[in-house]
Amino acid sequence: MMMARLQLTCFFIFALALHKAQGVSRGSCREAQLCCTGRDGSCVVHPQSYNSIDSDDDQKDDHGRPCYCDHACLRVGDCCHDFQQVCGASDCQVSGWGSWSECSVDCGIGTMTRERQVLKQPRNGGAHCPELLQKRSCFGSHCGAKTHVKANRETAMILPASYSTIRHLNATQDIRSNLRLRYRKDPEEENSKEYCVVFEVTKAKKACESLSNAVPTMLEKGAKVCVICETAAKRKHLGYRCHGHGVDHKPTSFAYLAFPQCHGRWKRIQVSEKCSCNSEGKADFIFV
Repeated sequence: MMMARLQLTCFFIFALALHKAQGVSRGSCREAQLCCTGRDGSCVVHPQSYNSIDSDDDQKDDHGRPCYCDHACLRVGDCCHDFQQVCGASDCQVSGWGSWSECSVDCGIGTMTRERQVLKQPRNGGAHCPELLQKRSCFGSHCGAKTHVKANRETAMILPASYSTIRHLNATQDIRSNLRLRYRKDPEEENSKEYCVVFEVTKAKKACESLSNAVPTMLEKGAKVCVICETAAKRKHLGYRCHGHGVDHKPTSFAYLAFPQCHGRWKRIQVSEKCSCNSEGKADFIFV
C-alpha cells in the first residue's frame, strides 16, 4: 500500500514538471499587439490565472510572472518569447556613395556633391539613417571659354611704341623693383613672357585719318599693326596677359590714348614672341 502511494506521488510530480516544461511558455507580443521602444512599464503582457476558463498557458511564463515587450526587457531579461521576432530593432540601411558630381562652376571656387539612398528605414528604435548628402569644395578650371568671351568685349588701350622707353625708365626708379629682391614673385608671372600681337584694322574713325597727316599712326582701315604686350602691362587676373589683346579673327575695339578721338575696330591675326610688321622687327604700339 505504501509502495503504491509512493509511486503515485512520483508520477504526479513528473507529470507536473512535464506540463510546465512543455505546455507553458512566455507571453506573446504578437498576440498582445505590443511593441514599445525604450523602457515602458505599460508595455507588459500579464499572465492569466490557471483557474481561468480562457486560460492560455502561452500567455504566462513558467513562474506566472508577466513578460514585457519594450526594448528594456533585453537588459532585464524578462522579454516575451517572441519579442525579438516581432519587436526586434533594425538599423537603417543605406547604399554606397554615388560618384561625385561635376563642379558647380566652370571657373573658380564651387562645390561638388554626392548622394546615397535609403535601402531600409529603421524599425523599432533602430539606429537612424546617416547623412545622405555630402559636399566638398572644388575649383573649376574651365576658364578659357569665359576668358574668351570677355576678351571679345575688351577695348585695347594703346600708345606709340616710343612710350616703352619711358615705361622702362620709370620701372628702374620704382620702389617695387627693390621689393622684388626681398619677396618672391608669382611663378606664373615669372614664366610669362612678353609677346607681340598683329592686328588688321577693320574700321577707324576719321580722327585717325586726320591724325595720320600730322603724325603717322598707321591706324587706318586695312593697315596691319604690331602691338607688344610688355611685362608692365600684364594683368594677373587675366592670366598674365594684356587687356584687350583680342581673339583670333574676331573684331575687337581699340582706343589710341595719345589722341582719344581716334578709336575703332580691328581683328587679331597673329600672336608671336617677336613683332613682324616691319623690317626692323619692332612694335608700332604698346598695350597700356
